[in-house]
Parts: sequence; C-alpha cells; structure tokens
Amino acid sequence: MPEMNPMMVYRLDRFGRGGHHRPFNDVGFPGIRIMETNENYNRQHQDIRVENGVKYGDVIEGVNFEYCKKLTAVNAITMAGIAWAPPAPTNVSIGGAVQPSTKLSWDTLPTDKVAGYKIYWRDTTSPTWDYSRYVGNVGAFTLEGVVIDNYFFGVSAVDKSGNESVNISLSTIYHLTLL
Repeated sequence: MPEMNPMMVYRLDRFGRGGHHRPFNDVGFPGIRIMETNENYNRQHQDIRVENGVKYGDVIEGVNFEYCKKLTAVNAITMAGIAWAPPAPTNVSIGGAVQPSTKLSWDTLPTDKVAGYKIYWRDTTSPTWDYSRYVGNVGAFTLEGVVIDNYFFGVSAVDKSGNESVNISLSTIYHLTLL
C-alpha cells in the first residue's frame, strides 16, 4: 500500500485502554493492533451528543470511507501474507559459545511446503531484524564470523513462491565440548 505508512509501535497497548489484540497475546497467540495514531477524542469513546456546538460520538458522517478502504487493504494484505506462508520451523537451536561463529539448527519441514530457510540476526539493542541470510533447504547452518554473544537470532521457512513464515526465535541452546 504505497499510500499508507504503517509503523511498528513497540508498546503492548495504549495508556489507560486495551485493544482487541490483548486477549490473544495474553494466551500466547500473536496478535497485533492496527490503528490510526491521530485519534479524534471528540468522536471515540463518547456518547452521541452536542455540547456548546461541539458534536461528540461516532456517527456515519464522520467516517472517511476512502481511508477505511485503504486500512482494510492493509489488513487483507497482512492476513494473506500470513495465510500463504509455510509453517514455521520447529526445534530451533543455537550453539557457538566461546567460538567465533554461531551454529543454528532446526527440524526441516517437508520439501513440498518449503524451498528453504532464512536466518535472521540483530543487535541486542535493536527492535528489528537488521541482518538475514537465505541458507537453502538445510537443517543447520554456521554463520561464520558472527559471534553468538552479540546478537539475537531467529529462523524462518520460505516456500517456492517466496512466502515466508514467522521468524522463530531460539528455543534451545546446545553446548559443544571444546577440545
């Protein structure tokens, strides 16, 4: 949607109010809230009324249908991307303590569903996955020269059309004996 500029807000919810995504988050499901950040407090959370010439409440003449159409498209595009994506990898593990490289492994998925895997990593201070590498249809990979202590890591599955699963963060750390 070139006309829309969605942005990620790294806050679970708004101050003093809840969102419809919270019950999903609270029981372990991913849930997001898409909203307009420039809220009109004369309209929302108000009883319909007029006071001192000011109209309060949500009424149909206050709806911008062109904007609603665009926001619905953002939702549809997001849901389609999730629906078309392959299953996420499972049993993602990491190793590489006291070594100059990071080793990752995961259970591979059936090849009719997955073309390969993509490894993500980011600085421990970054909220976004800034680095990635497509590694093909393998169940393990070593990121040479990427020190385990300096980054967070995750793995996603990619299908033949380029659709990508959610990025799974690591569930297990494996230790290697140094000789």
